[in-house]
Amino acid sequence: MARHLSMTFLVRSAALSLLAAAATLLGSSHALALACSNNPAQFSRWLHAFKQEAVGQGISPQTVSYALDGLTYDPATIAKDRGQGVFAQTFLQFSGRMVSANRLQLGAQLLKKYANVFAKIEQQYGVPGPVLVAFWGLETDFGKVMGNMQTMRSLATLSFDCRRPDEFQEQLLYALRVIERGDLSPQEMRGPAHGEVGQFQFQPKNYFEHAVDFDGDGRRDLIRSAPDSLASAANLLQSKGWRAKQPWLEQVRVPTDLPWEQADVTIKKPRSFWAQHGVTYLNGQPVPADDLLAGLVLPMGRNGPAFLAYPNFDIYLEWNQSLVYTTTAAYYATRLAGAPALNRGNGPIETLSLAETKEIQQRLAKLGFDVGKIDGVVGAASRNAIRTMQTKYGLAADGYPSAELLAYLRGGN
Repeated sequence: MARHLSMTFLVRSAALSLLAAAATLLGSSHALALACSNNPAQFSRWLHAFKQEAVGQGISPQTVSYALDGLTYDPATIAKDRGQGVFAQTFLQFSGRMVSANRLQLGAQLLKKYANVFAKIEQQYGVPGPVLVAFWGLETDFGKVMGNMQTMRSLATLSFDCRRPDEFQEQLLYALRVIERGDLSPQEMRGPAHGEVGQFQFQPKNYFEHAVDFDGDGRRDLIRSAPDSLASAANLLQSKGWRAKQPWLEQVRVPTDLPWEQADVTIKKPRSFWAQHGVTYLNGQPVPADDLLAGLVLPMGRNGPAFLAYPNFDIYLEWNQSLVYTTTAAYYATRLAGAPALNRGNGPIETLSLAETKEIQQRLAKLGFDVGKIDGVVGAASRNAIRTMQTKYGLAADGYPSAELLAYLRGGN
């Protein structure tokens, strides 16, 4: 959700006084040249230029000095950034681990403990408690695991690094604004390696734009205050278009002769369409034949679990683009709201290895398809390409990678 900074350090420094601009022109220009050098020895020079940039953006020199003085390059942050593993767990693996009996029990207890808070939040933002508790549990285990790296040091290191400097420079500027507003001190800002903060792991920009003081103590504290954290998450979801009093996900049963090419979160059909094709709820009751739009999500293909995903589910995908994560978070929320346990689907589920899935993506890319990043994780672009080739080969076009599809692609037919 980050946006690129619109001007270079040199141009923005020119907006300062002529004296300051003349004194820092060489340093700012040199810092830009070093930003992608990945030479830690140049970090202090870059940091000096960034401080001038921050002041040019309207942040007080006192805040800049308070938050950034003495920061050093952090090799551990870079190691974690470079060492990020591919999220390759299947939906059944991830949901089975994350939506445990213990998390369901704790979630239910928290819904009762903060019942009055949740009622006020839903009245103000339209987001129900189970949705918030599910994110809360998955993001930080209800505030128990928020990370312990120095946020300002991590953000400064990633801003200096050449991999994604624009993204993290913006986040670093917003972190300074959070500090200047008085929400948190630099010492309090600790989290994972990429600068997320608080019980819902907000990036600094989201913190600055969407954090709210819901407990009335005069601070937007997403580290210690559960009411502030929950209401801020609801505020963020509302800002992305959450529809009050509307569903987000419902598990269903699907027949074996469904038009599978219509099954994807990006394809919305009236529920009457799904009812016409024999989709039912788990208890056998038919899906209402009305005009409410829903996509059919098959996170593990036509033989695995099936869900009707409503427009509110698209908001989940804005929170996190991983279909496995978002389907798990949404399913967890339905369980907290009283839905039955997961049905595993219609039959044996074939699961390819990460290498095999990457091979499918590579072969599709060679055929001219845009499959996104070739990493073994099947996103929307890969699903569309898979569906197209499944249709060509006369296979069930459910957008799920299979050994049968791989065999056809290897054969070059």
